[in-house]
Amino acid sequence: MSDEVIPGIDLSRPSIARTYDYLIGGKDNYAVDREFGDEFIVKLPGAVQIAIDNRQALVRAVGDIAATTRIRQFIDFGSGLPTADNVHQVAERHAPEARVVYVDNDPIVLAHGRALLAENEHTVVIQADLRRPRAIREDPALLRLIDFDRPVGVILSAVLHHLNDDEDPYGVMRFWREAVPSGSHFFISHFRSRRDPESAKLEGLLQGSLGRGRWRTDEEIAALFEGLDILEPGIRPAAEWRPALEHRSSLTVWQQLLVAGLAVKP
Repeated sequence: MSDEVIPGIDLSRPSIARTYDYLIGGKDNYAVDREFGDEFIVKLPGAVQIAIDNRQALVRAVGDIAATTRIRQFIDFGSGLPTADNVHQVAERHAPEARVVYVDNDPIVLAHGRALLAENEHTVVIQADLRRPRAIREDPALLRLIDFDRPVGVILSAVLHHLNDDEDPYGVMRFWREAVPSGSHFFISHFRSRRDPESAKLEGLLQGSLGRGRWRTDEEIAALFEGLDILEPGIRPAAEWRPALEHRSSLTVWQQLLVAGLAVKP
């Protein structure tokens, strides 16, 4: 895209959605996002592969949910900009009647999403803040598509590590766990901290450029699934989470920094 600014966009900081778009080769980003993306690539040489691994794990999770359960409605938090194999496209391949609500706080996501989904009555994009779950739960656009008496697929792909501890990611998880019925599935991917200097340096990059962010240990990530039954293969590096093809070589140290898991509410 050109660097013409859409009203409501703050260019003083990079955007998570637009930087991710840049990393996976998209065009819906600004100079501030590209600069942050380039810095991330320099300090985290596997950044592009991590973004790809994350997206592929998300696609596999949604496909498995739609193909093997009765879930026909999804909420995708921190959905980011439209790309290939969006949640609604993956779900509709297995269940044409699937309904999807995308939630993001970036105005450009709202603008692009609404334009692309204008003729899809089963999908909507709402601009909202993950930290205010009750407002999202009560949004009329969401309630038009999501029936909370039926199981829901809840997608939190690479988004909870953008919440600081004082923004209560565990409370966000608790709210949605209590909001949906038994049989609902939760997919989470999250940057992991190994309490080593390299992880700390990269976490500092995230916090310094975006103003927030918290990488968590394996134990802290597992705690996000409290009250849920984690499904096979457990919480694994995203590249190893139900891979389409068996890995014949070891993961890079970078690929081991992002983990993913799928769980069901009993």
